[in-house]
Amino acid sequence: MDSPVKAQRVRIAAAPAAAPDGGYAWFILLSCFLVFGLTFGVIKAFGVFYVEIQRYFETTATGSSWITSIAVATIHVGAPIASALSARYSHRSVVMMGGLLCSVGVVTGAFARNLIELYITVGFLSGFGCGLTWTPTVTMLSWYFEKRRPVANALASAGECILTFLLTPLFQLLIDSYSWRGAMMVLGGLQLNLCVCGMLLRPLKATGEVIHLSEDKEGELALDLESLSVMEEGSYQRKPNCLGAEELKTSEEASTIKRGPSNKTPGEMPNLTIESQDNKSRAKRAELRTKIIRYVDYTLITNARFMVYSMFGVFAALGFFAPALFLVPYARSRGIQEYQAAALLSISAALDLAGRVFFGWVANLRLVETVQQLTVTVFLLGGMLLLCPLASSFLELAAFSAAYGLVYGATVSIHITVLAEVVGVHRLGSALGFFMLIRSSGGLLGPPIAGFFIDKMSDYGMGFLMAGVALIVSALFLLLLHQMNRRDRGSTAMGRDLSTDMK
Repeated sequence: MDSPVKAQRVRIAAAPAAAPDGGYAWFILLSCFLVFGLTFGVIKAFGVFYVEIQRYFETTATGSSWITSIAVATIHVGAPIASALSARYSHRSVVMMGGLLCSVGVVTGAFARNLIELYITVGFLSGFGCGLTWTPTVTMLSWYFEKRRPVANALASAGECILTFLLTPLFQLLIDSYSWRGAMMVLGGLQLNLCVCGMLLRPLKATGEVIHLSEDKEGELALDLESLSVMEEGSYQRKPNCLGAEELKTSEEASTIKRGPSNKTPGEMPNLTIESQDNKSRAKRAELRTKIIRYVDYTLITNARFMVYSMFGVFAALGFFAPALFLVPYARSRGIQEYQAAALLSISAALDLAGRVFFGWVANLRLVETVQQLTVTVFLLGGMLLLCPLASSFLELAAFSAAYGLVYGATVSIHITVLAEVVGVHRLGSALGFFMLIRSSGGLLGPPIAGFFIDKMSDYGMGFLMAGVALIVSALFLLLLHQMNRRDRGSTAMGRDLSTDMK
């Protein structure tokens, strides 16, 4: 006899139709604000330690720069791992674990006896912890904000510049009072606050109903008809429509197994068995593909626009981190006093804050496309870095720091928003992980390449020249992305016109 197909109505938690854009979303914003400050803000302020470590271990600029470059690269490489772990467990637990690793890495680095141990502790261990905290928090921020997403991203990233502004003179004071080792122990204690940031990450929840078709004979085949992939703690992420359609088709095929007239002849039974096995195999493949994409959406590598934007990220990372690392040593090499040199980073951070908030607000007005706004700011940023070696006095360097901070803030305030527009917010978690992974090569090689030129020419200004060239090259990929967007819009408009004519 045929096995009856039973319908089960199950209550599940599903993502709401729209982000709240308020309420508890502001606590998510606060958490993301602090995460930015205690990860990338600390990396930018680490330039104060750079001079002391180089002097203590009697090493070159290239040797010391590997500490920061390994940390930056590990943050990027850890991003897809953080996305997968967040899907498997929860964003909250992953961020708390990352905060603990950050603190342990920095505190252990305070006892390092050589540069290799600093590479492992401050570079790798602390960097991996930063990667585990940053990616899940930024992803959840995009889930909580939709209409105000550009402003939310700008305000959250402002934590990087505010904490850089505060931590730079604090680190210099701690180094003068307790040496660089004591200052790093205090820094490790500060980074334990990342665990508190993780506690604030409450997932979005809603209730809904879906129907499951199950067949209790020969293995109890059960297939889900919903086009949602289950996230941890009841939060859900919408899957691409094509994937949902494929699973629905597979489920419908499986639900018709062994149906039909009950008076089948014996000769038809082998064919029916083969068809049943084929449908089961197809269902298993669809289920496996769903599970893989739930953790890592590997289909992103076939998205041409995403890959072009990732190449922008690679070259931008070559130039993003070198200036903050070498600004204090460059000023010291020009005869600037140590507290005045540290003040340059604070000036840059203050204008960085203004740039993020103002240009994030401008992006939210939608006066121009965000990718166009990003292209202009990246070109300006690269040009300013090329002009930096012309500055030699404190006033000139202060003017450069202010201009650099303003344009840098305008750049980083919207680059995540552009990524969400490229892939869609429903794929942002995996896209952010892959984007950071691809960009890791730039973050890893940027400071050492700049350090190589500095050592060869005995001039810290060469690091700024290298960073400026890299940023201008990255802007060319944004121009290409803009052209691809225009072409796609033209193709869509042409298809719409043809459909109208046919009607």
